[in-house]
Amino acid sequence: MKIVREALAGTQESSDLMVKIAPAHGELEVVIHSEVIKQFGEQIRQVVNDTLRAMNVHQGLIIIEDKGALDCVIRARLQSALLRAADEQAINWGALK
Repeated sequence: MKIVREALAGTQESSDLMVKIAPAHGELEVVIHSEVIKQFGEQIRQVVNDTLRAMNVHQGLIIIEDKGALDCVIRARLQSALLRAADEQAINWGALK
């Protein structure tokens, strides 16, 4: 999946997160800011990386501002932002779990 435009998904409310995506040349860069990074940083990063891998994303800038979101919320917000940022006509619904 190629990121061609900037996109947002989510909120800054408690138990949610804001995902910001922008096109970028070169490697994929993921920046995570979280109130619970010391406790759940590895789990958050794992969910993000698994979602990016499932959606075949290899380039772009992904910024995540987490406010204690559950894994399912992280996955849903990231998928939503990626679909908004991509120039894909056909969506592989099987990759979205």
